[in-house]
Amino acid sequence: MKIRFAIALILFFISGGYSLSQVVSENFLNGAMITGITGVGNDIWISTYGQGIYRYSRDTGEWFTLSTKNKNAENDFYYCIAASSSYVWAGGVDGLYIYDIRHNSWRKRKFGLGGEMGNWVRALCYDSTQNVLWIGRFMYLTSLDVGRQRYTDHALAHDNDPKANNFKAIKLDGDSLVWFGTESGVYKYNKKLNPDNADSYSFMNNKNGGFMDEGNEVSIADMLFQPGYVWFGTDEFISEKNPRFNVGGIYVYDRKRHWDRLSQSDGLPANGIYCLSRTGNEIWAGVYYFDKRAKKDYGRGLVLIDRFNLTITPVDLNQINIESSRILCMYFDGTSMWIGTDNGLSKVLISNPLARWGGKKPEPVKEETQQKKRRVRR
Repeated sequence: MKIRFAIALILFFISGGYSLSQVVSENFLNGAMITGITGVGNDIWISTYGQGIYRYSRDTGEWFTLSTKNKNAENDFYYCIAASSSYVWAGGVDGLYIYDIRHNSWRKRKFGLGGEMGNWVRALCYDSTQNVLWIGRFMYLTSLDVGRQRYTDHALAHDNDPKANNFKAIKLDGDSLVWFGTESGVYKYNKKLNPDNADSYSFMNNKNGGFMDEGNEVSIADMLFQPGYVWFGTDEFISEKNPRFNVGGIYVYDRKRHWDRLSQSDGLPANGIYCLSRTGNEIWAGVYYFDKRAKKDYGRGLVLIDRFNLTITPVDLNQINIESSRILCMYFDGTSMWIGTDNGLSKVLISNPLARWGGKKPEPVKEETQQKKRRVRR
């Protein structure tokens, strides 16, 4: 079921004198396209497109597979995953697949609103504080009250823009906020308010100063949060006729009105962003290039970004034995970074304390450097 390599090595990231030392890498699920990774307790759940769902026990190192091959699932193709101690939810092109852990049974939820395309589930996010699952569909947003098993659909098309009702990413931000990324901008929702009340949401797109007014549209691929900042990874999708449609890049928003953008001109290998994650003072980003003639994305590997001075450092994938440059998803479990590609899964143990959450902050750059580059992220 897995090909496993244990490699002890030293990675040096020269930019800024930063070094991430003594990294141990293990590879699993060779050949699988990894579409989502999440964790509950000491279990890691992984969705794939073609090989079903896997569970890895961090306690025992054992694997458990849900697939048609094992005759314990009716589908092998999933786009995303979320989990609680009782359920695993996986998004398919034809609805939401629900695995009841305690009863070892499956059921599927179809959605009437939005037609067949409305059953394409592209983003899932479980909020354990409210016992609510947020379901982002190609058309419409749905919330599931897990305790009552009650589904509620929400139509959030901003200014009647249908792309603002096409959901791609959902992330929790602290105790009170949920962000919903769409193909045309992002909603910020205050959980203390009724989701059916329009005042509970605010919307940002690339108009009126948002996302620096760049591109014709802004499509959100991933998000992560700091107390003073929000990081947005965005899609690159361009053509010869429309080279400014989705320009891609990473945007850093100070939660007020200031924006920064990282792109190829700043050192990214390309402008498309698959995913974002964080360990301590480093932001991890999976990057891709979109070929406007072939209309296809090509992976461009993994970079680390210093969140204080925005310095970008490419990671040598050969040193951590990752064979694919398409970094599709990531999950940090507090000790290891799980990296999903189109050709397998890697677990990178991070032993340098500076790479962990709450690590010591580097010294801020001087004021003149701030003005030349960008603001230091505190």
